[in-house]
Order: sequence, then C-alpha cells, then structure tokens
Amino acid sequence: MRRLGITVTGIVQGVGFRPFVYKLARRFQLTGWVLNNSNGVEMEVEGKEASLEAFILALRLEVPPLAAIQDITLRRCTVSGDDCFVIRQSTDDAVAKTVLISPDVATCTECEGDIRNSADRRYGYPFTNCTNCGPRYTIIRDIPYDREMTTMAGFTMCKFCYQEYDKPADRRFHAQPNACPVCGPVYRLLDRSGKELPGDAVQETRQLIRAGNILAIKGIGGYHLACDACNEMAVQALRERKFRADKPLAVMAGSLQIVRQLCHVSLSEEELLTSQARPVVLLAKITSHLIAEGVSPANLYLGVMLPYAPIHHVLLTDTDVWVMTSGNTSDEPIVYMDADALERLADIADYFLVHNRPIANRADDSVLRVFDNTAYMLRRSRGYVPSPLEVAWVMPPLLAVGGELKNSFCLTRGKQAFLGPHIGDLANSQTFTYYKESIEHFKRLFSIEPQLVAYDLHPDYMATRYALQLPLPHIGVQHHHAHIAAVMAEHGLNEPVIGVAFDGTGYGTDGHLWGGEFLVADLSQFSREGHCRYMPLPGGEKAITEPWRMAAWVLRSLYGEQMKELGIACTKQLPVNWQLAMQAADKGVNSPLASSMGRLFDTAAAILGIRQVIHYEGQAAVELELAAQGITGELLPYQFSQGRPAILDFMPAFHAITQGLRNGASREYLAASFHLTVAHGAVKMVQQISRNTGITKVICSGGVFQNMTLLKQIFRMLEKDSFSVYVHRNVPPNDGGLALGQAVIAAHKAAGWEK
Repeated sequence: MRRLGITVTGIVQGVGFRPFVYKLARRFQLTGWVLNNSNGVEMEVEGKEASLEAFILALRLEVPPLAAIQDITLRRCTVSGDDCFVIRQSTDDAVAKTVLISPDVATCTECEGDIRNSADRRYGYPFTNCTNCGPRYTIIRDIPYDREMTTMAGFTMCKFCYQEYDKPADRRFHAQPNACPVCGPVYRLLDRSGKELPGDAVQETRQLIRAGNILAIKGIGGYHLACDACNEMAVQALRERKFRADKPLAVMAGSLQIVRQLCHVSLSEEELLTSQARPVVLLAKITSHLIAEGVSPANLYLGVMLPYAPIHHVLLTDTDVWVMTSGNTSDEPIVYMDADALERLADIADYFLVHNRPIANRADDSVLRVFDNTAYMLRRSRGYVPSPLEVAWVMPPLLAVGGELKNSFCLTRGKQAFLGPHIGDLANSQTFTYYKESIEHFKRLFSIEPQLVAYDLHPDYMATRYALQLPLPHIGVQHHHAHIAAVMAEHGLNEPVIGVAFDGTGYGTDGHLWGGEFLVADLSQFSREGHCRYMPLPGGEKAITEPWRMAAWVLRSLYGEQMKELGIACTKQLPVNWQLAMQAADKGVNSPLASSMGRLFDTAAAILGIRQVIHYEGQAAVELELAAQGITGELLPYQFSQGRPAILDFMPAFHAITQGLRNGASREYLAASFHLTVAHGAVKMVQQISRNTGITKVICSGGVFQNMTLLKQIFRMLEKDSFSVYVHRNVPPNDGGLALGQAVIAAHKAAGWEK
C-alpha cells in the first residue's frame, strides 16, 4: 500500500477536473481526496502500486476536453488508511495564485440537446450549461473557481440541480454555473425606459426582431445590438443610430447550413466556426447572398459566427441570420452592466433583453480568418482570453502596456504571457478606465506583481503615459520591433531574423513616424536596414482620416500645378481648401514625415478615386484590396535605393497609376497592380538584406498584413525563393499583438532574466 500527493497545474478548474479525478480514483479502487486551491488541483491518493501507476497514466492521457495540464508533480505521503475517495472543500491558500482560468466555452452538444428537448426540465432555458461548457472567465471574480467566487453566488441551487451537482456520474457534477428555470438566472424584456414588458421575453424578442426592431441583448460577456440581417431598413437604422457609416457588421447565423448559403466555407473555416471558442470568422460571400447589402456594404467578405451561448440557441432558428454587433457606440468598450446599457444604448436599441446574472469581466467577440489553411487571429478576446500564451523563455513578472489603438496589455509569469482582452482605442476615457481596471483584475486573478513595465516610445500614447507614472523600472520598446518580436514569441525564435513591419504609423527612433520597415532583429535589439521613402502627412492626423491629403501631395509633387488638369476623379473631388493644406506641408507645418505603408495604400485608394475620406480605421486600404480581388495586375515601376538603410520609393508607381487612369485602365486593374508592385518591392528588399546578412528567416507583422492579398503575394514569393516565412497565428498582426512583443523584448533586456 502506498500514498501519493499530486499537484496538477494548468487549466484545471471549471473544466470538470475534480469529478474526473474522483471517477478515476473509484475506477482504480483508490482512496483519498481532491480539492481546488489557488495553484490548481491538489490530491492525495492511496492504494496498490499498480493501481497508482495506472491512475497517474490515466490522469495524463484521459483529461477532460476543456482541461489543459501544464505540470504534474508527485510526492510521497504517509499512508492514512482512508476508506473512500472524496472531493474536499476548496482552499484559498496564502501562497501565490498560479491556477489558470478557462475561457468561456460555447454550449456543448449535450446541453444544446437539453435546450431543444421539450421533455427536458431545461427545455428553452437560456442558462443551460454543464462541466464541459458555459461561462468561465466572464463570471469569475476570484480563485479558486467555486460557485461562491463567481457571479452565480447569488443563486442557490434547487434540490434537483444540487443532486446533479453532487452526483459523480452526472456531467453537471461540480459544474459551478449549474442552474435551471426554478433556481437560476432569468431574462426580462424591457422598453427604453426600463419598464418590463409582459409575456414570454424570448418569444417577444423574436417577434420584435422580425418586425424590424433593434434590440440590446445581454449575453455572456456584454451586450450585443441585434436586428434582422435580412431587413435593409433595420440594418440602416442600426448604422445611423450607432454612427457606424460603412464598417461591416458581424452576423450570427442559426446554423452552419445557413452559413453555407451566405458564404464559401472551407474545412479550416468550418473548424473555426464550430470550435469551442466560436469566434467571428471572416468568410468570402457568395454572390447570391440573402442578407441586406447594408450589413457588409461593397465588401466581398462577411464576419459570421454561430450561436455560442444558450440564449442564442433559444432565440435563433436554424434559418435565422441576425446582425450581432458589439453593444457600444463608436470607440467605446462593450457595455456589460444593465444600468449602463439602458443609459448608453437608449438612443440605439428599441428594446432590451436583460438577465439578472452579473457579468464579472466583459469580453467582446474574437475575430479570426484563415490564412494558408490555418487560423489567423485579428482580435483576441472571448473564447481565448485569459488562456496564457506559452513562450520559450522564463520571464520576470512584468507588465507590457500595449499601444493606443486596438489595445491589449500583457502580464508575464515564468514562461506564460497573459494577453488581456481586446480593449480598444485608449483615447476614449471610458475605454482607458476599462483598460486600467482590467490590468488590476489580471494582476489579482493571476497573482502577478510586475517588477518592471514595458511601453511604446510614442510620448503621446495614453498607455505610455500610464506606464511612466507607475513606480517601476521602465523599458521603452520601439513599435515595429515589438511587432516583429510578437511573431518571434509565438514561434519560439530568438536568433536574428528579417522583420517586415507594415502598418499605419509608429514612433521611430529618429523622431519620425515609421510604418514601412525592414529590420534585422532578435529579442534584444534591432537595426533598421530599409524602409519606405519618407513623405509628409499634410494636416498630421487628419491625413489618416482624409486620404485625399496625401494623394494631393503626391500628385502635386509629380505634376505641379498641372495636376488639376489630369482629368481624373481624385482631382475633381478635392475640397476647396486643398491648396492650403499643401502650402502648410511645404512649410513643414503640422506635416510630420512618415514612412508608413498604410498611408501608401490610402494614397493609392485616393488617387484611384476609391476613397477620399474614411469612416473607420483602414477603410481606404480595405476597399483598395477589394477592388483588386481576383485580378492579375502588372508590375509598376518603383525605385530601390541601396544603402543603409535602403529606400523603397513608390512615387514612380503612383505616376504609372495616374497615367493608367488617363489611358483608360480600370481602377480594379491598377489596384491589383499596386498590390503586386508593393509585394515585389518588399521581396526585393528582403532579398538584398539576406544577401548582406545571410539571414533566411523572415517575419511579417503589422496591421497592413490584415490585407490577405498582399500577405499571400509576399508569402508565396519568399517561400518560392527558399525563405522561411513566419506570421501571426495566436495574436493579431495589428496593435492588438503589440504587448506580447513588448513583453518578450523587455524580458530579454532586463537584468537577471533567466533563459
């Protein structure tokens, strides 16, 4: 007879791990106990040597589907002669909390069956869950993960629910959010004034959606704004009320079958759509799609997700398609508190479907697409947060504060990087408050007290100002170095690589704005080996939202005052004050120099007459890519000036585009030609740097690499030339992944870090 103490760490709470251990112990006729604590799952098991060995093997191989074991440690204990195996009350030890928290998990097949079964006591119940599914991160207040530590603490289980909870053979055994219509949370339907409407809240919501109304629906991690995606008037009303002119809206489809009627769905895309995370997946539309044009205007792609919460399965039929967009106004965080929703969404929603279970942590929907048959993250939040990213190096506890737009922060512990949820634009005061609260919550949840802070070099970023106010050692990290390092962290690279960092703007070490960069970098340092030609941004930040400004500067540089005689759409659409902006640029007034690839795409879109003023970030570049879809262009002229740094100059390409327009070439053909030319120039730069350095590993990162046309062209050309090309998979290429890069660079620069 022998007794072992076993500690299991990883995602092992809220995933049915203790019931799993209980069943294993019974199966192998072992006695002892198991409990949750602040480190993970602790147990002692006693029995015959062979039974203990079989138990440990099964513990490793037969884990519950939602569990992720990080480590199993064993220790000898004194035999105590227990006569049974029990699940003990969890402990909240004084030691550091190192347990991992599961993300929210989509409704499992069994629970969906309960919801649809008219004979089941949970028929139509919109809070149905079990050990294998349901809310986790959004309901947890603290660890260990027990009901009293969640927002289910206020709901006492009825006799039947408790019997399930207490029965080892039941799949709801120790499922902390377990509830039913008798004892659990409930939905209510309210009007704008907060008055409850009579009748069945769910049935009435369906009818209101079908009648063309807009509803604010409280889900797992916050409110969605919903309407019938087939109703053009409802969609346009939602756009007008939310002040969202052109940006595509995400939809929720009732079934995979209806998704296939809307979009082309590959096997890889189907796997993402039906995964436990249930993210929004960007899919190519089918021409004869059924939904309103206003959902995704002038766009070849549609953001689609399948039902992931019980309320969605209750509300939507298999053939329904609803707009399901974040419940907020522009640039604000998603609303998650009821009183706040009634106040902030009252001018948007006609009615409110609310429930009485508090949301502890808001979580917006994650967004992904497929690149090269593999997931390519664009926004990391619900379904993925707060699972840590595992890196190849032991890091000191630190905080990386991220950037200004699409912000996400990062806290580190050992080899784990905890990337926070999608936060948004920190220039918004409410978002900034959410940002600071989220950092404090992560610090508390994972018992991380940072010893240093990493920040972006841009002095005007709110995140940078926040970092510099903290009483910690500071490490500044250049924006584009962080982009490259984030990919390196994902792939476990630290040797020198060639980094291609294409984005809008990031603060450079020379005081100018960078964004078309070619770096040789490792995780400690970088050298700038090449970049796009500097050009002024007439009007400063206005040039970002008004692409006509850079287009006018380029055309005037090429043609002088004769540019107005070119006879192309761009020059005909210039505002009356355009010359004042050019005169200011000539004098260097509010016209910072930028090497930005993002601004080059904006310029091309404006010259082609595609977009002069944008209504959402990256709109001009998005529409330029859409114009180029499915077309093979020609290589346009550009200049490549060798040196250190080498310079890529696309002014000759802009001249060729202008002449092409004058000669009758289609803007679609010229848009495709511009993409091909940029890709060709980028590859030529990489080839030159490789010849100089011998490096053959290439990293592609930055927001411009959300452009799949450009990414595919560069990726294929480099692979054909025997380069090893690495891209993002688990964090976004945009600034949502910046904090991970900041963290690993700061860790490698910090004194005393351990490999």
